[in-house]
Amino acid sequence: MRLIHVVLLALCGLLTSAPACNRRPQLATIVHGGDGPPTLVLLHGYGSSADRWMPFTQTLRWPAGGRFVFPQGPDQTVPPDGPADGRAWWPLELGSYIPPGKTIPDLSKARPSGLKTAASLVEDVLRDRRTVPRGPLVLGGFSQGAMVASEVAFRSKVPLSALVLLSATLVDEPSWEHHFRERQNMPVFLAHGRADTVLSFDVAARFRQQLEAAGIAVTWVPFDGGHEIPAVVVVALNQFIDRLQLTR
Repeated sequence: MRLIHVVLLALCGLLTSAPACNRRPQLATIVHGGDGPPTLVLLHGYGSSADRWMPFTQTLRWPAGGRFVFPQGPDQTVPPDGPADGRAWWPLELGSYIPPGKTIPDLSKARPSGLKTAASLVEDVLRDRRTVPRGPLVLGGFSQGAMVASEVAFRSKVPLSALVLLSATLVDEPSWEHHFRERQNMPVFLAHGRADTVLSFDVAARFRQQLEAAGIAVTWVPFDGGHEIPAVVVVALNQFIDRLQLTR
């Protein structure tokens, strides 16, 4: 097995007059496994980091010779909003999305200012053939990473073989829903804990209903738990991957 670290480029922050600095900075990215394809790209949640996905390279039954790609969120979290060593895709500030009289955030009517930029950075990774070879590509994420993965799936034309959403939620619901039918051939894996107090289970269930109404095949995995990825989800995800037949 091979482990490659693609280091975050900070040169443009120092050489602002260089022509290359008009481009977006590259995300730090962990590449693990074979040369691919297929390729599985997973985006971590708020306060986590790319390396936290490494145990999944042992528990997920990804095809032999396939590749794992774990991009790192561009922002560092700061206590008390997140651990000092954590990363984020943008400052999340979930408390600002809690409706009056409720206790759980609802981002379905929101358009966070950092979402588009985060998705654009991930799209750059997906288009980089040194990192993501041509061929079957599955994009996924957990929590805030799932929001970014959904933004890429429903607001861009990047070819995707499947979408994996773990503890996800609807963001900018009308905009995403407008593009659901454009992804009718993209299977979606959607798992959410019934006792999740971070992102609403009911909103995730509505997400599933809207995807299915648009003609998208959804593997829906509700589980008795909170904001997490328990063993039952990993088992179901392996079954989902097997059904994709990525090597045939």
